[in-house]
Amino acid sequence: MNVSLILIILLVGAFATFLSGDKLASKVSLFFSLAAAGCSIVLLTHYNAGENISLITQWITKPNVSFALKADGLSMAMLLLTTVLTVIIIFSSFGNQYKNSKSFYALILFMSFAMAGTFLASDGLLYYVFWELALIPIYFIALIWGNGDLEERKKAVVKFFIYTLAGSLFMLVAFIYLYQQAGSFLLEDLYKLELSETEQLWIFLAFFLAYAIKIPLIPFHTWQANVYQKSPTVGTMLLSGIMLKMGLYSVIRWQLPLTSLAAAEYKYIFIGLGIAGVIYGSIVALKQNDLKKLLAYSSLAHVGLIAAGTYTLTIDGLRGAVLQMIAHGFVVVGLFYAAEIIFRRYETRTIADMGGIRVQAPRLASMFLLLVLASVALPTTFNFIGEFTVLYSLYQVNIWFAVLGGTTIILGAYYMLKMYQHSMLGETNVKVFADVTVNEGITMVAIIGILFFFGMYPKPITDLITPSLEEILIQINRIN
Repeated sequence: MNVSLILIILLVGAFATFLSGDKLASKVSLFFSLAAAGCSIVLLTHYNAGENISLITQWITKPNVSFALKADGLSMAMLLLTTVLTVIIIFSSFGNQYKNSKSFYALILFMSFAMAGTFLASDGLLYYVFWELALIPIYFIALIWGNGDLEERKKAVVKFFIYTLAGSLFMLVAFIYLYQQAGSFLLEDLYKLELSETEQLWIFLAFFLAYAIKIPLIPFHTWQANVYQKSPTVGTMLLSGIMLKMGLYSVIRWQLPLTSLAAAEYKYIFIGLGIAGVIYGSIVALKQNDLKKLLAYSSLAHVGLIAAGTYTLTIDGLRGAVLQMIAHGFVVVGLFYAAEIIFRRYETRTIADMGGIRVQAPRLASMFLLLVLASVALPTTFNFIGEFTVLYSLYQVNIWFAVLGGTTIILGAYYMLKMYQHSMLGETNVKVFADVTVNEGITMVAIIGILFFFGMYPKPITDLITPSLEEILIQINRIN
């Protein structure tokens, strides 16, 4: 099967959605997102059957750039995350009305196209092109359809755009240097390079700036909470559910195998940064009264733990990080969607203004509770599998990393359950609160079903990603 078919479907879908007009845009975009997700599943069956899923053709002669796509177990997992979440995100938006909806839904599909390309690209320059393309649609989604005062929204979005673009330029410089050494941008050629420790350090830092901003890791996180809050919920879902995974995926795919000497030398520092993000994000989340901001800082804590796991340079750390990436993608989309459902009825995201929702909307309260429990890594949920594996990898490096990293579970349970108590329980707000609609219920049940199914049976995903991660670890150890 031609791996580029998924990218073609998403790109054609973006143009078709734009041309379909405002009335049909949501349905057309959903159709193409379903087609892309279906093709991803078909591609998975071909991969599991042992087929080599790759495409390499000359793109630019000087410099030597190839249009190279490759799907191994790791990129397949991230591709499935992207296409399945795109379906869920588009379907979840059906309860809202958007001005110029044809552009809105076209941008969603175009962003999905760019993110899928990032996960599939095996040529450095092509990867960089897709990486930057993903920034354009989210900029307009947040700016045009975002929340709050326009001037404040502009400041938040422009800061995010410039900050992210500036960090990525360092990565581009690193790729240019690597090209001068290898004569090619192809990943397999870059893996063959024998770089000195000094060269690796500078390349490591160049990549780190791009990835730390995108993930984000402290102290490069300052854009995150405001952009999450100002973006429409669909934009927040795209950012938290998929886009930040581009940075985490890239650490595993590009940074660590190319610069493992530097990663091994300074791994305690970067594990420490990830752990610091866990503690900082959790403490700040405790003080939030805005539901979206609380979820934003909660996400910051969780991705800090994931990043710490990647920098352990162990198979458990890499595997746990990928499992947690996927689990976090679904649970954070579910939580932001629950916040959107509440906002549709209350027209507020202030937790202090909520209360007593469970009495009027027991189905929503029950589903929201399941998402909260998944977020705090309750056993039998997908998040427990990822977090436990990451913490075990941290224990292998240093027991104190595991102890400090474990605070994400303790503090997370405190602020998430406290938030649930204030929003769902207590005195009933006098305003009538309708329970979930059919569309809202389908979306929530789909997300919860995935979280609990893979929480009890993660074998399909671990079997998919482990061989690829073992190959990457071999490459890391080869340089060491």
